[in-house]
Amino acid sequence: MKTRKFRDLLVWQQSMTLAREIYVVTADFPHREIYGLTSQLCRAAVSIPSNIAEGHGRPSDKSFAVFLGQARGSLFELETQLELAESLGYLKEGRIQPLLAQCEQITRMLNALLKTLRQDEG
Repeated sequence: MKTRKFRDLLVWQQSMTLAREIYVVTADFPHREIYGLTSQLCRAAVSIPSNIAEGHGRPSDKSFAVFLGQARGSLFELETQLELAESLGYLKEGRIQPLLAQCEQITRMLNALLKTLRQDEG
């Protein structure tokens, strides 16, 4: 991997933005969800850039790829939880689409990075 710092990775930057936005939207959730869906959403969102950063610090591209896979799994978990939150009426009108679009963009970026790592191995 040519990038020296995980902070230079656009996918990390975008996932940090998404995590901050999740904290903003969940602030309006019912208080009874603080240990439920609010907590789950925030943990999943934080897990995405955290796994990217942790994987970047690993000694090989192969181990980095494992952490990118975990980040992608957390991203899919986040999408599922967002859809649940919307169906429960916790998200304001029109709020889910921009968040899901960000998720899709980050998914494409993770997939592209994984593809690059696999090509570098061979």
